[in-house]
Amino acid sequence: MRAWVRGTWRIVGLLVIAAIAPLHGAIAKPAVTALRIGEYPTKTRFVIELSERASFRAFTLATPYRVVVDLPLVDWRLPEGTARKGGLITDLRYGQFSNETSRIVLDVATPAEVAKSFLLEPRDGKGHRLVIDIKRIGEAEFRGRKRPRPVADAAPGRVPAPIAKPTRQAGAKKLIAIDPGHGGVDPGATGISGVHEKSLMLVQARELQRRLKATGRYHVVLTRSRDVFIQLRERIAIARRAGADLFISLHADSIANPKVRGGSIYTLSEHASDKVAAALAAKENKADMIAGVDLAGQNREVANILIHLAQRNSKNESAKFAKILTKELGAEMKLLGRTHRFAGFAVLKAPDIPSVLIELGYLSNPVDERNLRRTRHRSKVAQAIVRAVKGYFSRDQAFNRP
Repeated sequence: MRAWVRGTWRIVGLLVIAAIAPLHGAIAKPAVTALRIGEYPTKTRFVIELSERASFRAFTLATPYRVVVDLPLVDWRLPEGTARKGGLITDLRYGQFSNETSRIVLDVATPAEVAKSFLLEPRDGKGHRLVIDIKRIGEAEFRGRKRPRPVADAAPGRVPAPIAKPTRQAGAKKLIAIDPGHGGVDPGATGISGVHEKSLMLVQARELQRRLKATGRYHVVLTRSRDVFIQLRERIAIARRAGADLFISLHADSIANPKVRGGSIYTLSEHASDKVAAALAAKENKADMIAGVDLAGQNREVANILIHLAQRNSKNESAKFAKILTKELGAEMKLLGRTHRFAGFAVLKAPDIPSVLIELGYLSNPVDERNLRRTRHRSKVAQAIVRAVKGYFSRDQAFNRP
């Protein structure tokens, strides 16, 4: 009897799986299987090979010149060695841009237009293809054309400012906002092994989140918990909406000299402490631009945030936390000389949250890159940051004790 029941349930299970399988197939994401660049005398042809037909949107941006292609969420199944430049295209990036959009960003050498864009149905042994023809045009013509504002930009990043921080009851757990740098269409630095900064920092952020929660002392919010692009001002907004008491942004750098290694800690200042700090801030502040965001018309929103930067208390508190961090991280990893530096990082511009940006090493250095990929090293780094967080808030408690 029992054998008959087991056999009956096995048959039912198979029937359920068979019934569900078509549904899964229907909701599966299309896949991008290849990207190809063709050079012609009067145009550059960019071809996206797809597993199935998909909607798309192509448009151009300026400063710098870019062609952006938006798709629904897709799986990226690209072979190694995919061409990244050719013709007018000097580089390309791809990844998730928002909850509903995947994006390809093409850097182009000159002002350009999307002369044609069309889908080809499968034929001659080839699958679905999206074809984008890019042509060079003059600067005056580019500026004179009315380009539709990209709809996809509005959803992930438009944040009215200022955003009020919620108040919490006295004695409530401190809330730490952890910001894994880059993500989605913005990969950040690339290591000598090909690993991306965005991936390593997300893993490091999750480890730090786990260890902070394990103390029982803190609530934790991540600005991103997966491989998706988040605009810089949205990262600040996430922390402020959550009512964060501390903001920690995690990064890794890359530099032409592979011998340079070591971590560093940055806090906000409109005047960089040195040329290296200024250059790094300039590079990080281009994250939105790299992801193909239209920054036109954003000055007013940004200005509303910058008005509050006169609040020196947050800068002073950030510097105090950085000092404690330097001591704790220095016990676990190599740090650069003059570890604590200052620069105008956009992601540190929350007016009322002490904020630091930690560069955890150089992906261009084999030792640093190897360490950042190791579980044991990530654990040591996370423990050091937890000790620094504890030391920072313990200082406040001791100061406020009657």
